[in-house]
Amino acid sequence: MKIQSFVLFMMLYKRRRAVMIKLKNILTKILEVICVIMFAFITIVGTYQIVTRYVFNAPSTVSEELLTYSFTWLALLAAALVFAKREHMRMGFLADKFSGNALRWIYIFSELLVILFAALIMIYGGTSITKLTMTQVTASLGIPMSMIYVIVPICGIFVILFGVINIYELLRAKEVKPLSAKKETVISNKSAVVQKAIVKGDK
Repeated sequence: MKIQSFVLFMMLYKRRRAVMIKLKNILTKILEVICVIMFAFITIVGTYQIVTRYVFNAPSTVSEELLTYSFTWLALLAAALVFAKREHMRMGFLADKFSGNALRWIYIFSELLVILFAALIMIYGGTSITKLTMTQVTASLGIPMSMIYVIVPICGIFVILFGVINIYELLRAKEVKPLSAKKETVISNKSAVVQKAIVKGDK
């Protein structure tokens, strides 16, 4: 009976871990696709704005607003995406001196601070300002300002989800390495690929 209970627990644990990883991968992929589409949209609108301003001498106010608000959405969505990958700018001169469980708990504490910020500022504050701007309308597009600010609480939800998954991964990881070490490994791998390409080219 004990053996069966243990086997059942391990199956549930592996399934839960697989679900968490799959959820993170799906959300990350969705954000990546949205960011790419928005970046392409901003490029097209920006090109149109330049052409109308400097070629036809008739700048478009609609495209200017579109660029401003689209860039805001892109910045917030990209920030949530980078939280998922844990690749935001950081000062690791102190954290990188630790290792093992100490480093694990430092990273968990950092994730908790991010979750707290997202809950208070992005979700609570973002929802409040979205409600306040429902009656305000943009000058050129004529859409409610709440449609612009609604991205703040949405990204806050993404950040909290990624923070919870990151904490789960940190707790279940057998070994926690400094984030700077991971970046150095990626850089060294890219350098090795470049060097192999150069060697093949010389041959």
